[in-house]
Parts: sequence; structure tokens; C-alpha cells
Amino acid sequence: MNIHFKNIILESTGATDLCEIEMIQSLWSGYGKILRYELQGSKVRSVVVKHVCVPNQGKHPRGWNTDLSHQRKLKSYQVETAWYKQWSSYCDNSCRVPKCFALESHKDEVLMVLEDLDASGYSERRASVSWAEMKGCLEWLANFHAIFMSKKPENLWKIGTYWHLDTRPDELEELSDIKLKRAASAIDNELNNSPFQTFVHGDAKLANFCFSPDGKNISAVDFQYVGGGCGMKDIAYFTGSCLDEYNCERLIPEILDFYFEKLKKALQVKQKSIDTNSLEENWRMLYPVAWADFHRFLKGWSPGHWKLNTYSEQISREVINQLKERNN
Repeated sequence: MNIHFKNIILESTGATDLCEIEMIQSLWSGYGKILRYELQGSKVRSVVVKHVCVPNQGKHPRGWNTDLSHQRKLKSYQVETAWYKQWSSYCDNSCRVPKCFALESHKDEVLMVLEDLDASGYSERRASVSWAEMKGCLEWLANFHAIFMSKKPENLWKIGTYWHLDTRPDELEELSDIKLKRAASAIDNELNNSPFQTFVHGDAKLANFCFSPDGKNISAVDFQYVGGGCGMKDIAYFTGSCLDEYNCERLIPEILDFYFEKLKKALQVKQKSIDTNSLEENWRMLYPVAWADFHRFLKGWSPGHWKLNTYSEQISREVINQLKERNN
């Protein structure tokens, strides 16, 4: 790390010195690292540093090395910086996010100095979840969606999620499912034209939620693809990251019932003037559309992906047929 960035960490935390404890992970396609640093002489004992350093040659795991892909990644880090600078302070304990100590850009590098959630009591990651833990994540999302309901995503993605159609023309071109390909714009329009728009996390998979050891308290990370949109995008994507196809189909009524119960409560607590019954009716209708939207991306991006299952195909076929009937 260059001396400029080191000084930023020290100054923002009041530390006298630091040492690297571990590399938590490399960023996607070799765009940098997430590291944990121990601090000396500070009330803050440790921080997590997201250090973005643009590589000379992207090394995408699935071979998607294009200029468009590169520009999308660069914007995602600009968006995440804007999120922490402008928007993260809106979040309260009902949808906990890391505190940001400092943000800095220098040439082709970006530095984000963030709260160490492990040290703050959110040390657990889950490869699978209990129903209680899944409900905790759904409640986090409900509160997040309530807080940002009807807000304009200034300096974020106009339309959030990393799979949004306008940002994925290469994957659409590769899509061999002709019916789904033809319906892609109509699916996208259905979601974008919902009268109820909020901010979506944009990558609300299970791996981006951090749990307390007892699983009762939850925080979320990774805000590169936060932006405007229908909240069902997060719910469909999150559900697919937790459950196999059998349980996706079996549990979805219970999942949606719980989510909308918490969303309505959160909108009331946060004093949002929203017709919650109309919101629920509209978003329930859009849940399968959101599922089909992600299915469209995944099928073009990685045709052999394990998430491409019978349930996803069934949902997508139903959505395509409904859109076709409506437009005839």
C-alpha cells in the first residue's frame, strides 16, 4: 500500500500505526483486495480496507474480458464510493451497514476504510441458513427498501443489480433461449415501470450478509450495484441464493408473506406515505418477473450454472406467456 493511503487510514481512525492481519478476499477479476488491518494507538482496534487497483489485464473467471465489462466494474466502485459518502448514513440498526471511516481516490486506485464487522459482533458467514436466519435477512431487506422508498438514486446506478439488461448486452447476445431473449426488454420494462421504486442492494446474496454468532443480528456488505428498482429483484435473488428449487417453490408464499408484513411495518415506522396494499399487490405480481429477469442474465452468462433449474425455467415460461397474452 502506498504511503498516501496508509496515512489516510491512520488519520481517519486516529491510529499511530497499522499492520496487515489478513487478506479477506481478492476482488472480482483481479481488481484489488479486501484486507483487514490491526490498528495501534486508536480506539478502533481494526478496520477492513477495500483497495481497488485497476489491473492491466482483467482475468474474468468466465472469460468476459471486454471494455464494457471493464467500464461496468469501474463504475461499480464509483457507485460504492458514492453509496458510503452520500447514502449509507440513512441506514439505521434495522438494516445495519458498515461505518465508513474514509474514502479516497488516487490515480487508478480507490480506498475504502470500513468498520470491521467481525470486531463489531457480526463475525459469522453462512453457507446455509435456518428459517429464522433467512427471516432476519428478509427483514433487513424490508427495512432497507422502506428507508429508500421513492428516493432518487443520485450518483448510484439508475437501475440497480449487477445483471440489469442495459449493462449486459454481451450476455443477451449469447443467450440461446430465443423466447426469453425476445421477452428480455418486456421483462425489464415491467420491473422499471412499477409505480413503487426504491433502492435495491443489487447483489443481495447470502454471502453478502454478516451474522452475529447467535444468528439474530445481521449486517450487509458489498454495495457496488446499489441503485433504483423494484424490491422484488433483491427478494428473488436472495431466495435463489439460499434455497434449492424444491424449497424455492414450496416456501415462496411464506417468504413473501413475511417480507410484506415487515415492509408494511417498516414503512409505517419510517412514516412513508405509501399505499401499502397497492404496493404489495404490484410487487407480488412482479416477483416472478424479477426471477425471470435474473434467469435471463444467468442463462446468457453461464449456460451451465447450477442455479439454472426446472423451477427457474418454469417461472420464466409463465412470465413470458403472461406478457405475450397481455400484448396480444
